[in-house]
Amino acid sequence: MKEQLIQRYSAAERINHWVVAWCFIFLAISGLAFFYPAFFWLTGIFGTPQLARIVHPFIGVVMFLGFARQFFRYYHHNFINKEDVKWMKAVGEVMKGNEVGDIGRYNGGQKGMFWLMVGCMVVLMATGFIAWRPYFAGLFPIPVIRLALLLHASAALALIAGIIVHVYAAIWVQGTIRAMAEGVVTHAWAKKHHPRWFREMTGRKS
Repeated sequence: MKEQLIQRYSAAERINHWVVAWCFIFLAISGLAFFYPAFFWLTGIFGTPQLARIVHPFIGVVMFLGFARQFFRYYHHNFINKEDVKWMKAVGEVMKGNEVGDIGRYNGGQKGMFWLMVGCMVVLMATGFIAWRPYFAGLFPIPVIRLALLLHASAALALIAGIIVHVYAAIWVQGTIRAMAEGVVTHAWAKKHHPRWFREMTGRKS
């Protein structure tokens, strides 16, 4: 029997996602190297520490622009409703493989991750500009730059932790990686994990 599939992401959406993902990886590597001496050797991935320092903020701008595209594309799918609250309250049951609630395109955990990324990206971009030498840092006093660096590091750590959970969840829920690799999911996957979205996509009432 031929596998029934639903398109979850278009090619443009997947390309955008992977651009943001690779930017995040390079930023996390270089950022950890700058803030933690034990990881300084990671700057070798960029050739030299100086080059890593130069490209870090430029990659940050690319990531921000890529995520901004994702924000305007998906924000209306990420408003939390009562079904998401039900899902969040029963997350222990969900982790056992028993889905809870009439979930739409994204569940409560995915929506929480989305808004965490939004908050972290705004803080990272704003504080990154304040600390960006030689272009903008000269416009701010040293105490402001130091505070910006502290907030930048805090937001970066929160984002790294969130992305680790995001990747783990994608691997843990079988069939999720396929959505971002091939752009499609099976009817069975959609019906189990996102029943309301499944009905919307197929036109089925139940």
